[in-house]
Amino acid sequence: MTAASATSAGLKPVLVIGFGNPGRQDDGIGPELARRLEGSAPEGVTVDSDYQLMIEDAADVAGHEVTVFIDASTSCPEPFLFREVHPREDASFSTHSVSPEAVVHLAAKCFGGRPRAFVLEIRGYDFDGFGEGLSARAEANLSAAAGFLAGLLRTKDFDAAAAAGTKAKASEGPEPQAGSVLQPDGSGPATGAVE
Repeated sequence: MTAASATSAGLKPVLVIGFGNPGRQDDGIGPELARRLEGSAPEGVTVDSDYQLMIEDAADVAGHEVTVFIDASTSCPEPFLFREVHPREDASFSTHSVSPEAVVHLAAKCFGGRPRAFVLEIRGYDFDGFGEGLSARAEANLSAAAGFLAGLLRTKDFDAAAAAGTKAKASEGPEPQAGSVLQPDGSGPATGAVE
């Protein structure tokens, strides 16, 4: 479905949800990127943020063609990882916190939504203390992820980005490395920093 057909079907094109706890240092990466994006988001992009994903987010997700979840990660490769997620019933389901996969599952099950969904995981380092502000290394990773996301939201070419990842895995060429990111121009996986 294209953004134009989604709009004519009553759906909004893109939802970006940054989630995490800004009071737990680098766990605030998701909300911080959402905050920075709010004033400069391209037309057709809705930006939201919260401490955690909840079942209520499924209604918003169902009303959009594409959702990008932004979260801090303790283990993804530097600087970030961008991947597609698919609906999945979450065995650890709770009304207070759900995974992106579970939110997409609930969007389909409860609201009839069929959004494409992606997670932008940004590597963080300091999660154990209390206090606002990101570590210097997390800030650098956030800057790289912000550049990637800005380009992707300008093109809104999520199909090409997803297809580039699928082609790379199916081809005889090299497999994408852990930590690969899909370039927003559809040029395929690239490891490390985004140009």
